Amino acid sequence: MARQARGESMDPTKVQVFHITQRCVRRAFLCGDDAVSGKSYDHRKQWIRDRLEFLASIFGIDVLTYTVMSNHIHHVLRSRPDVVADWNNQEVVERYWRLHPQRKSKDGSAADPTDTELNIWLNDAVKMQLLRRRLSDISWFMSRLSQTIALKANFEDKCSGRFWEGRFKSQALLDESSILACAMYVDLNPIRAAMAQIPETSDFTGAKDRLDDLQSAKSSPVRSLAREQTRAWERSGRGTKSGWMSPIEIDEAGDPIGPDRLLKEDARRASSKGFLNLSLNFYLDLLDWTGRSLASGKRGAIPDHLDPILKRVGIVSSSWCDLIEQFGRLFKRAVGAPQSLVDEAQARGQKYLQAPGAAAFLYD
Repeated sequence: MARQARGESMDPTKVQVFHITQRCVRRAFLCGDDAVSGKSYDHRKQWIRDRLEFLASIFGIDVLTYTVMSNHIHHVLRSRPDVVADWNNQEVVERYWRLHPQRKSKDGSAADPTDTELNIWLNDAVKMQLLRRRLSDISWFMSRLSQTIALKANFEDKCSGRFWEGRFKSQALLDESSILACAMYVDLNPIRAAMAQIPETSDFTGAKDRLDDLQSAKSSPVRSLAREQTRAWERSGRGTKSGWMSPIEIDEAGDPIGPDRLLKEDARRASSKGFLNLSLNFYLDLLDWTGRSLASGKRGAIPDHLDPILKRVGIVSSSWCDLIEQFGRLFKRAVGAPQSLVDEAQARGQKYLQAPGAAAFLYD
């Protein structure tokens, strides 16, 4: 069966969550230390992280977590057309202008648009519809990231040609269990690659950004922070390093659509909506235990206070480490419990998305 076109599974008009991966050309170490030449390209990891933060402040797309490795990147992104629909036309045009300014200031930043320049867009209903669609389109988000990094890298190397080996790859995350497993897989990539031993030393990951901010905000150990304190802190978006990402904990009753309008000028992300039914503290506890288990090569027993988390999202606790280690091999175009995969295949008009029962043993 031919591979389904990305446009048939990614719909900018729907709220969807995707795991995105993209590799450097020939898997060369174009973002880290090149063992052949001895040259370090680590500064490009900061380019990617800074560009992600910039795009998160413009698009109606939530960045749930991310990791920048030496030769590839991982992102977990959630499209938010519902947030874009809440923006008025003026805000849509101003956001798009920041992304593609027609004029720039001397420092290279976007110059303030004139009323005439804004009206060219505001008075064109077709263009306005196009802008709204683009601002909730994960493909457009990734193209604005990839192109900018490739141009900067080629300019630095005084060369032309590809920086990325091809277009990004995507996996639809269909339920909470798949989002939890994928977020852990992404945050633990440096540990699985033996680049770090614990999350606190896993640079250029969403988990590291959250840990750094928490430790800066409170002098006490992370695990001693009260749940309400960490929830309020994450929802405030005041974290210097992590405030541009979505909070961990979802609050169905209280999570707003879009950023707090009183803080509109300082908004660094599309919304303050969480994505998991567990607290930041529990997430970091599970991440820490999983990372140590993977790094040591010994599974051990999952602590009693973590086991209910896995039961709540329908994952067999004894297979948790297998799920994280084999995530990239077990799942292809979509990730989820068996029934979620069946439903997604039917929605796409296909018989199946991967080998039937490939990951059934991981779920209750």
